Amino acid sequence: MLVDYHVHTHFCGHARGSIEDLVLSAIQKGFSHLGIADHMPLTYTDDRALSMSPEELPFYVEQVLEMKEKYAGEISIRLGIEADYEPHTIDKIEKMIDSHPFDYVLGSVHFVDGWIFDDPRQMDKYERINLEEFYLRYYRILKEMAETGLYDILSHPDLPKKFGYRPNRDFGDAYREVLGSALENDMCYELNTSGLRWPASEIYPENSFIGIASELGIPVTLGSDAHCPEDIGSGFERAESLLREYGYCKIATFEKRRMNLVSLDS
Repeated sequence: MLVDYHVHTHFCGHARGSIEDLVLSAIQKGFSHLGIADHMPLTYTDDRALSMSPEELPFYVEQVLEMKEKYAGEISIRLGIEADYEPHTIDKIEKMIDSHPFDYVLGSVHFVDGWIFDDPRQMDKYERINLEEFYLRYYRILKEMAETGLYDILSHPDLPKKFGYRPNRDFGDAYREVLGSALENDMCYELNTSGLRWPASEIYPENSFIGIASELGIPVTLGSDAHCPEDIGSGFERAESLLREYGYCKIATFEKRRMNLVSLDS
């Protein structure tokens, strides 16, 4: 296996296992690259069950870099971060990103108009909203995030389907707009297998998104969104099959915010 670039740690408050446990699991599973990318402190809530605190961020960085050095001969560890986009606090987000030597930044949208829509504790709101309008609003914000130029990877690009609530509509036009902005800002996107472990029962993003991305020549990487050591690489055989089905023969890796494409057969 090549890479898993979306792995969380105990710092986020809703994952388990030490960073070393995660590294050892990736080595045991045969990965050549492991990207630790925990939730950067959120700027729209101080709920410690959702992300680390600002005070913890330097310790997270320090521990990942220690593991990178310790296991340098066995696996290439990359220091990543999953940075939420929230337009009203973008200056704070940019400052945190620029303050540390991240190899890559996952760009995520979990917060739309005051609602943390992927939090199981707030799932009941799906029963009271216009799903089509909400999805379109989400994709507009995702496009806006890509346009900032602050992020390297579009993370779980159709996350609203997490709990299985999906409108009966084709979002191809919205996908093209998001992906066009990603292309203009030298971003890739991730095939995130965690959707297989939620009611969505599907990899993020859906097949039509992958097809449009492939058509536009947008690179892709892989992430399990693991929140425990055993979930590293979960669902990757299925993900690799999808990549090959849509014509991908290379996958994106990162170092010091620079993208490199390596063969899926490496």
